[in-house]
Amino acid sequence: MVAALPEYYFRTRENGAFVFRIEQETRQRQIEMEQIAVVNIRNGEVKPHGDRDLTDEDLARIDAWMAERRAILAERTLDDIRRTVDHLNQTAHWVQTRAGDDEIEAVTNDLLLAMHDLRQVLVRKRADRVMKERAAG
Repeated sequence: MVAALPEYYFRTRENGAFVFRIEQETRQRQIEMEQIAVVNIRNGEVKPHGDRDLTDEDLARIDAWMAERRAILAERTLDDIRRTVDHLNQTAHWVQTRAGDDEIEAVTNDLLLAMHDLRQVLVRKRADRVMKERAAG
């Protein structure tokens, strides 16, 4: 038994997707993908493809996909940050145990500036949050 294909296909791209409606019941028994829209996930814009009018079902499916996609991207961002913490720990261990003087010299300024920048942003954000909490409480 062959699994049924979904009615819509979203070809993801960096800032959204191309939206296709899937047609399975063609005369030649081929699958046809008809582009119906372009979606921008950053600003929520949905542009119908060509002179097409999107149905309420089309818009509902697109909205559901955008919500799911935003959640996936948020999870990936947090995972990337956690991996960055792991990389920083591995870098500290490498510097302490295996790196040669020339290797350390090659990366020191870049690492120090990036860590300094990150620290400033984190401290500022935490201070803003504490001030808001004190003002509210």
